[in-house]
Amino acid sequence: MQQEAHRLVVVAVCAVVSAIGLAASAALAQPAEPRVVRVAYAVAQNSHYGAGVDAFGRELAELTNGRFKVEHVPAGKLGGELEILNKVKSGEVEMGNTSTGPLGNIVPEAKLFDLPFLFSDYAHARRTLDGPIGRSILELFPKYGLIGLAWSENGFRHVTNNKRPISYPSDLANLKLRTMENSVHMEAMRSLKANPTPMAFPKLFDALKAGELDGQENPLPVILASKFSETQKYLSLTQHFYSPCVLVVSPKLWATLSEQDRYAFKTAAKASVRAQRERVNADEFAALTALRASGMKINTFVDSNAFRAALRPAYERMLPGVNPKIIDEIRQQK
Repeated sequence: MQQEAHRLVVVAVCAVVSAIGLAASAALAQPAEPRVVRVAYAVAQNSHYGAGVDAFGRELAELTNGRFKVEHVPAGKLGGELEILNKVKSGEVEMGNTSTGPLGNIVPEAKLFDLPFLFSDYAHARRTLDGPIGRSILELFPKYGLIGLAWSENGFRHVTNNKRPISYPSDLANLKLRTMENSVHMEAMRSLKANPTPMAFPKLFDALKAGELDGQENPLPVILASKFSETQKYLSLTQHFYSPCVLVVSPKLWATLSEQDRYAFKTAAKASVRAQRERVNADEFAALTALRASGMKINTFVDSNAFRAALRPAYERMLPGVNPKIIDEIRQQK
Protein backbone atom coordinates (compact mmCIF):
# COMPACT_ATOMS: atom_id res chain seq x y z
CA MET A 1 0.00 0.00 0.00
CA GLN A 2 2.77 2.38 0.97
CA GLN A 3 4.65 1.51 -2.21
CA GLU A 4 1.58 2.21 -4.32
CA ALA A 5 1.04 5.56 -2.56
CA HIS A 6 4.69 6.44 -3.08
CA ARG A 7 4.40 5.52 -6.76
CA LEU A 8 1.35 7.79 -7.16
CA VAL A 9 3.13 10.70 -5.48
CA VAL A 10 6.14 10.28 -7.78
CA VAL A 11 3.86 10.19 -10.85
CA ALA A 12 2.04 13.32 -9.68
CA VAL A 13 5.30 15.20 -9.04
CA CYS A 14 6.63 14.20 -12.46
CA ALA A 15 3.43 15.38 -14.07
CA VAL A 16 3.70 18.75 -12.32
CA VAL A 17 7.36 19.12 -13.28
CA SER A 18 6.56 18.17 -16.87
CA ALA A 19 3.71 20.72 -16.99
CA ILE A 20 5.97 23.43 -15.62
CA GLY A 21 8.61 22.56 -18.19
CA LEU A 22 6.10 22.66 -21.04
CA ALA A 23 4.77 26.01 -19.83
CA ALA A 24 8.28 27.43 -19.61
CA SER A 25 9.10 26.16 -23.09
CA ALA A 26 5.91 27.69 -24.45
CA ALA A 27 6.75 30.98 -22.78
CA LEU A 28 10.20 30.93 -24.31
CA ALA A 29 8.74 30.10 -27.71
CA GLN A 30 6.35 33.07 -27.60
CA PRO A 31 7.96 36.16 -29.15
CA ALA A 32 8.11 39.22 -26.94
CA GLU A 33 5.62 41.99 -27.66
CA PRO A 34 7.13 44.47 -30.13
CA ARG A 35 8.30 47.78 -28.75
CA VAL A 36 5.96 50.54 -29.97
CA VAL A 37 7.59 53.62 -31.49
CA ARG A 38 5.15 56.49 -32.02
CA VAL A 39 5.93 58.93 -34.83
CA ALA A 40 4.05 62.24 -34.59
CA TYR A 41 3.42 64.67 -37.43
CA ALA A 42 1.09 67.60 -38.11
CA VAL A 43 -0.70 66.73 -41.34
CA ALA A 44 -3.12 63.99 -42.42
CA GLN A 45 -2.00 60.37 -42.48
CA ASN A 46 -2.93 60.16 -46.16
CA SER A 47 -0.07 62.47 -47.11
CA HIS A 48 3.62 62.39 -47.99
CA TYR A 49 4.38 62.47 -44.24
CA GLY A 50 2.26 59.36 -43.72
CA ALA A 51 3.91 57.64 -46.70
CA GLY A 52 7.32 58.30 -45.15
CA VAL A 53 6.29 56.93 -41.76
CA ASP A 54 4.74 53.84 -43.39
CA ALA A 55 8.01 53.06 -45.17
CA PHE A 56 10.01 53.66 -41.99
CA GLY A 57 7.81 51.25 -40.05
CA ARG A 58 7.99 48.48 -42.65
CA GLU A 59 11.76 48.69 -42.97
CA LEU A 60 12.36 48.90 -39.22
CA ALA A 61 10.17 45.86 -38.53
CA GLU A 62 11.99 43.85 -41.19
CA LEU A 63 15.47 44.86 -40.00
CA THR A 64 14.69 44.05 -36.36
CA ASN A 65 12.65 40.86 -36.90
CA GLY A 66 9.51 42.58 -35.66
CA ARG A 67 10.96 43.78 -32.37
CA PHE A 68 9.80 47.35 -33.12
CA LYS A 69 6.36 48.45 -34.25
CA VAL A 70 5.78 51.98 -35.60
CA GLU A 71 2.55 53.75 -34.74
CA HIS A 72 1.34 56.87 -36.58
CA VAL A 73 0.27 59.92 -34.55
CA PRO A 74 -0.91 62.16 -37.41
CA ALA A 75 -2.99 65.30 -37.97
CA GLY A 76 -1.57 67.35 -35.11
CA LYS A 77 -2.93 65.04 -32.40
CA LEU A 78 0.07 66.04 -30.28
CA GLY A 79 -0.03 69.67 -31.39
CA GLY A 80 1.81 71.67 -34.02
CA GLU A 81 5.32 70.95 -35.19
CA LEU A 82 7.07 73.00 -32.51
CA GLU A 83 5.11 71.13 -29.85
CA ILE A 84 5.99 67.81 -31.52
CA LEU A 85 9.69 68.68 -31.56
CA ASN A 86 9.61 69.65 -27.89
CA LYS A 87 7.76 66.44 -26.99
CA VAL A 88 10.35 64.38 -28.86
CA LYS A 89 13.08 66.29 -27.07
CA SER A 90 11.53 65.56 -23.65
CA GLY A 91 10.82 61.92 -24.48
CA GLU A 92 7.05 62.33 -24.28
CA VAL A 93 6.85 60.86 -27.78
CA GLU A 94 9.51 58.66 -29.38
CA MET A 95 9.81 60.24 -32.83
CA GLY A 96 8.62 63.08 -35.03
CA ASN A 97 8.45 63.77 -38.76
CA THR A 98 8.35 67.56 -39.09
CA SER A 99 9.23 70.31 -41.51
CA THR A 100 12.11 72.63 -40.67
CA GLY A 101 9.65 75.48 -40.08
CA PRO A 102 9.93 75.54 -36.28
CA LEU A 103 13.15 73.51 -36.10
CA GLY A 104 15.33 76.63 -36.07
CA ASN A 105 13.84 77.52 -32.69
CA ILE A 106 15.69 74.48 -31.32
CA VAL A 107 18.57 73.94 -33.77
CA PRO A 108 19.51 77.46 -34.96
CA GLU A 109 21.89 76.21 -37.66
CA ALA A 110 18.98 74.52 -39.45
CA LYS A 111 17.58 77.95 -40.37
CA LEU A 112 20.12 77.99 -43.19
CA PHE A 113 17.88 75.77 -45.31
CA ASP A 114 14.89 78.10 -44.84
CA LEU A 115 16.41 81.03 -46.74
CA PRO A 116 14.19 82.06 -49.67
CA PHE A 117 15.18 81.08 -53.22
CA LEU A 118 18.18 79.14 -51.90
CA PHE A 119 17.54 76.05 -54.04
CA SER A 120 16.81 76.06 -57.76
CA ASP A 121 14.89 72.76 -57.91
CA TYR A 122 14.27 69.48 -56.10
CA ALA A 123 17.41 67.78 -57.38
CA HIS A 124 19.53 70.68 -56.09
CA ALA A 125 17.87 70.61 -52.65
CA ARG A 126 18.07 66.84 -52.26
CA ARG A 127 21.72 66.71 -53.31
CA THR A 128 22.61 69.38 -50.75
CA LEU A 129 20.69 67.81 -47.87
CA ASP A 130 22.04 64.32 -48.55
CA GLY A 131 25.61 65.60 -48.90
CA PRO A 132 28.25 66.92 -46.49
CA ILE A 133 26.40 70.19 -45.71
CA GLY A 134 23.19 68.40 -44.74
CA ARG A 135 25.04 65.78 -42.70
CA SER A 136 27.04 68.45 -40.86
CA ILE A 137 23.81 70.07 -39.64
CA LEU A 138 22.32 66.72 -38.54
CA GLU A 139 25.44 66.07 -36.48
CA LEU A 140 24.64 69.17 -34.40
CA PHE A 141 21.22 67.90 -33.27
CA PRO A 142 22.41 66.03 -30.11
CA LYS A 143 23.87 69.31 -28.84
CA TYR A 144 20.30 70.63 -28.72
CA GLY A 145 18.62 67.54 -27.27
CA LEU A 146 17.46 65.78 -30.44
CA ILE A 147 18.69 62.96 -32.66
CA GLY A 148 18.35 63.74 -36.37
CA LEU A 149 18.16 60.60 -38.51
CA ALA A 150 17.74 62.03 -42.01
CA TRP A 151 16.50 64.96 -44.06
CA SER A 152 13.21 64.17 -45.72
CA GLU A 153 10.92 66.45 -47.72
CA ASN A 154 7.90 68.70 -47.49
CA GLY A 155 8.41 70.50 -50.80
CA PHE A 156 8.63 73.92 -52.41
CA ARG A 157 6.18 76.35 -50.88
CA HIS A 158 3.58 78.39 -52.77
CA VAL A 159 1.17 81.15 -51.74
CA THR A 160 -2.60 80.77 -51.62
CA ASN A 161 -4.99 83.61 -50.75
CA ASN A 162 -8.46 85.01 -51.32
CA LYS A 163 -7.50 88.46 -52.62
CA ARG A 164 -5.47 88.21 -55.85
CA PRO A 165 -2.86 86.26 -57.82
CA ILE A 166 0.75 86.78 -56.71
CA SER A 167 3.07 87.53 -59.64
CA TYR A 168 5.32 90.32 -58.29
CA PRO A 169 6.59 91.21 -54.80
CA SER A 170 4.17 94.16 -54.63
CA ASP A 171 1.22 91.73 -54.87
CA LEU A 172 1.97 90.54 -51.33
CA ALA A 173 1.58 94.01 -49.80
CA ASN A 174 -0.70 94.04 -46.76
CA LEU A 175 -1.82 90.42 -47.13
CA LYS A 176 -2.27 88.69 -43.79
CA LEU A 177 -0.54 85.36 -44.39
CA ARG A 178 -0.07 82.48 -42.04
CA THR A 179 3.58 81.49 -41.82
CA MET A 180 5.28 78.80 -39.83
CA GLU A 181 6.74 79.67 -36.45
CA ASN A 182 10.00 80.53 -38.17
CA SER A 183 11.91 83.82 -37.90
CA VAL A 184 13.48 83.50 -41.37
CA HIS A 185 10.11 83.03 -43.07
CA MET A 186 8.55 85.87 -41.10
CA GLU A 187 11.35 88.31 -41.93
CA ALA A 188 11.17 87.37 -45.62
CA MET A 189 7.45 88.10 -45.70
CA ARG A 190 7.88 91.37 -43.82
CA SER A 191 10.52 92.38 -46.37
CA LEU A 192 7.92 91.83 -49.09
CA LYS A 193 5.44 94.06 -47.19
CA ALA A 194 3.13 91.19 -46.26
CA ASN A 195 1.74 90.75 -42.76
CA PRO A 196 3.15 87.39 -41.57
CA THR A 197 1.09 85.69 -38.89
CA PRO A 198 2.72 82.64 -37.28
CA MET A 199 0.27 79.90 -36.40
CA ALA A 200 0.49 76.20 -35.57
CA PHE A 201 -0.63 74.12 -38.53
CA PRO A 202 -3.58 72.33 -36.83
CA LYS A 203 -5.32 75.70 -36.36
CA LEU A 204 -4.82 76.91 -39.92
CA PHE A 205 -7.81 75.48 -41.80
CA ASP A 206 -10.33 76.87 -39.34
CA ALA A 207 -8.61 80.28 -39.31
CA LEU A 208 -8.78 80.45 -43.11
CA LYS A 209 -12.40 79.32 -43.12
CA ALA A 210 -13.30 81.98 -40.56
CA GLY A 211 -11.59 84.70 -42.62
CA GLU A 212 -9.07 85.50 -39.89
CA LEU A 213 -6.32 85.31 -42.54
CA ASP A 214 -6.10 86.30 -46.19
CA GLY A 215 -3.95 83.30 -47.07
CA GLN A 216 -1.11 80.94 -46.30
CA GLU A 217 1.88 79.28 -47.96
CA ASN A 218 2.68 75.59 -48.20
CA PRO A 219 3.89 72.92 -50.62
CA LEU A 220 1.39 71.53 -53.13
CA PRO A 221 1.09 68.13 -51.38
CA VAL A 222 0.08 69.90 -48.13
CA ILE A 223 -2.34 72.24 -49.94
CA LEU A 224 -3.94 69.20 -51.57
CA ALA A 225 -4.03 66.91 -48.51
CA SER A 226 -5.34 69.70 -46.27
CA LYS A 227 -8.15 70.67 -48.68
CA PHE A 228 -7.18 74.34 -48.67
CA SER A 229 -9.06 74.70 -51.96
CA GLU A 230 -12.19 74.78 -49.81
CA THR A 231 -11.05 78.03 -48.20
CA GLN A 232 -8.74 79.69 -50.76
CA LYS A 233 -9.44 81.15 -54.22
CA TYR A 234 -5.96 81.76 -55.68
CA LEU A 235 -2.86 79.56 -55.85
CA SER A 236 0.32 81.21 -57.14
CA LEU A 237 3.31 79.00 -57.92
CA THR A 238 5.84 81.21 -56.17
CA GLN A 239 8.23 78.43 -55.05
CA HIS A 240 9.70 80.98 -52.63
CA PHE A 241 10.95 78.59 -49.92
CA TYR A 242 12.08 74.99 -50.11
CA SER A 243 10.78 73.13 -47.08
CA PRO A 244 12.79 70.10 -45.93
CA CYS A 245 11.49 67.66 -43.35
CA VAL A 246 13.53 65.92 -40.74
CA LEU A 247 12.99 62.58 -39.01
CA VAL A 248 13.92 63.03 -35.34
CA VAL A 249 14.26 60.62 -32.42
CA SER A 250 14.06 61.25 -28.71
CA PRO A 251 17.45 60.97 -26.95
CA LYS A 252 15.56 59.03 -24.27
CA LEU A 253 14.74 56.27 -26.78
CA TRP A 254 18.11 56.51 -28.54
CA ALA A 255 19.99 55.89 -25.28
CA THR A 256 18.25 52.50 -24.90
CA LEU A 257 19.13 51.21 -28.39
CA SER A 258 22.01 48.90 -29.20
CA GLU A 259 24.39 49.87 -31.98
CA GLN A 260 22.70 47.28 -34.18
CA ASP A 261 19.28 48.81 -33.56
CA ARG A 262 20.60 52.32 -34.14
CA TYR A 263 21.86 51.15 -37.51
CA ALA A 264 18.41 49.71 -38.23
CA PHE A 265 16.74 53.06 -37.37
CA LYS A 266 19.15 54.95 -39.65
CA THR A 267 18.63 52.48 -42.49
CA ALA A 268 14.85 52.62 -42.07
CA ALA A 269 15.08 56.42 -42.16
CA LYS A 270 16.65 56.22 -45.62
CA ALA A 271 13.70 54.14 -46.81
CA SER A 272 11.36 56.73 -45.30
CA VAL A 273 13.10 59.56 -47.17
CA ARG A 274 12.84 57.72 -50.48
CA ALA A 275 9.13 57.03 -49.99
CA GLN A 276 8.32 60.56 -48.85
CA ARG A 277 10.17 62.15 -51.77
CA GLU A 278 8.49 59.77 -54.21
CA ARG A 279 5.10 60.78 -52.78
CA VAL A 280 6.01 64.47 -53.13
CA ASN A 281 6.88 63.82 -56.78
CA ALA A 282 3.56 62.06 -57.37
CA ASP A 283 1.51 64.68 -55.51
CA GLU A 284 3.23 67.55 -57.30
CA PHE A 285 2.30 65.94 -60.60
CA ALA A 286 -1.34 65.34 -59.62
CA ALA A 287 -2.02 68.30 -57.34
CA LEU A 288 -2.42 71.05 -59.92
CA THR A 289 -5.04 69.08 -61.86
CA ALA A 290 -6.91 68.21 -58.67
CA LEU A 291 -6.75 71.74 -57.25
CA ARG A 292 -7.84 73.29 -60.54
CA ALA A 293 -10.76 70.84 -60.70
CA SER A 294 -11.74 71.84 -57.17
CA GLY A 295 -12.15 75.46 -58.29
CA MET A 296 -8.84 77.12 -57.42
CA LYS A 297 -7.52 79.73 -59.84
CA ILE A 298 -3.88 78.83 -60.50
CA ASN A 299 -1.37 81.52 -61.40
CA THR A 300 1.70 80.12 -63.14
CA PHE A 301 3.39 83.45 -63.95
CA VAL A 302 5.69 84.54 -61.11
CA ASP A 303 8.61 86.93 -61.61
CA SER A 304 11.18 84.98 -59.56
CA ASN A 305 13.98 87.41 -60.42
CA ALA A 306 11.98 90.30 -58.99
CA PHE A 307 11.41 88.34 -55.78
CA ARG A 308 15.11 87.45 -55.49
CA ALA A 309 16.10 91.09 -55.98
CA ALA A 310 13.59 92.24 -53.37
CA LEU A 311 14.80 89.70 -50.80
CA ARG A 312 18.56 89.84 -51.32
CA PRO A 313 19.11 92.87 -49.02
CA ALA A 314 17.16 91.11 -46.26
CA TYR A 315 19.37 88.00 -46.01
CA GLU A 316 21.44 89.43 -43.18
CA ARG A 317 18.28 90.27 -41.21
CA MET A 318 16.84 86.82 -41.82
CA LEU A 319 19.93 85.00 -40.62
CA PRO A 320 22.31 87.29 -38.74
CA GLY A 321 25.92 86.21 -39.00
CA VAL A 322 25.32 83.74 -41.81
CA ASN A 323 28.53 82.96 -43.66
CA PRO A 324 28.06 84.00 -47.32
CA LYS A 325 30.53 81.29 -48.31
CA ILE A 326 28.18 78.50 -47.25
CA ILE A 327 25.34 80.08 -49.24
CA ASP A 328 27.63 80.24 -52.27
CA GLU A 329 28.65 76.63 -51.66
CA ILE A 330 25.01 75.53 -51.57
CA ARG A 331 24.22 77.39 -54.77
CA GLN A 332 27.19 75.73 -56.46
CA GLN A 333 25.77 72.29 -55.63
CA LYS A 334 23.61 72.49 -58.78
